[in-house]
Amino acid sequence: MNAHRGSAVLSSATFKVQTSATGLTDNHRLRLFSGSANIQLSQEVARYVGMDLGPMIRKRFADGELYVQIQESIRGCDVYLIQPCCQPVNDHLMELLIMVDACRRASARQVTAVIPYYGYARADRKTAGRESITAKLVANLITEAGANRVLAMDLHSAQIQGYFDIPFDHVYGSPVLLDYLASKQLPDLVVVSPDVGGVARARAFAKKLGDAPLAIIDKRRHAHNVAEVLNIIGDVKGKTAVLVDDMIDTGGTIAEGARLLREEGARQVYACATHAVFSPPAMERLSSGLFEEVIVTNTIPIPENNRFPQLVVLSVANLLGETIWRIHEDTSVSSMFR
Repeated sequence: MNAHRGSAVLSSATFKVQTSATGLTDNHRLRLFSGSANIQLSQEVARYVGMDLGPMIRKRFADGELYVQIQESIRGCDVYLIQPCCQPVNDHLMELLIMVDACRRASARQVTAVIPYYGYARADRKTAGRESITAKLVANLITEAGANRVLAMDLHSAQIQGYFDIPFDHVYGSPVLLDYLASKQLPDLVVVSPDVGGVARARAFAKKLGDAPLAIIDKRRHAHNVAEVLNIIGDVKGKTAVLVDDMIDTGGTIAEGARLLREEGARQVYACATHAVFSPPAMERLSSGLFEEVIVTNTIPIPENNRFPQLVVLSVANLLGETIWRIHEDTSVSSMFR
């Protein structure tokens, strides 16, 4: 793999599009459209599938209201709308809902919302009185808008799939991250979960890295985006520690975890996450010298002013493209991750 720090690169994880006679005949019924959230990723997905993104008008009225119009006939087609709910989250979510509604009213046979990053996922249950469960609210909005199916990557919690009463395909960015780590041939690996809630994710990651040992960081969270790291469960001394999480937002949890790993004698520290949310002050924390590399994917676009020398961005376009093709062809998606 030709990995470039601070810039997006294609993953070495490759998938082969099915080119059966049935697939070639039915390809004209497949349509891909992109919202404004991550057009570059959508274009890479379209190239993998072997087609162009469909034409669409997106504009705003003077008062800020969004307008969407599909510019080609999609009657009877399987339509895939690619739109992560990244910053500005409300605008991108609303744009997705309007796109779904436009496709439904244009008589599409099936509308699939492809959401590489599912926003509002952190409020997935009530932890105190009078709270909203926004992950469920967003699920209701997408369903009521008219989506027939949802495809999302690395949900903050897997239970969100159960909030939908329509088919939901949950895929993982781990094959892309694992391929990159395997290519580096890092010695004495230990996979580290930044909190108890991420143990299942870290354990699965460790298993794919040759049953690498597992360590857990015990932390207490006093408020949103504020965490106090207490201690490490497991042996990290003299080892190459790989911190694994689904997202990096402000970077506080993962930076404090890396600092503790260094204090406990870890020789090198790498951070891996699928979603690079990177809210301030994430840049300062991640580029402070605590990490050899911070490895993320391009589910969320990362502007140039949010890049730093230790950052490695891998593309999940091939993985998403293969998933879309398999859904369209009614073949197994889960077999991609076995």
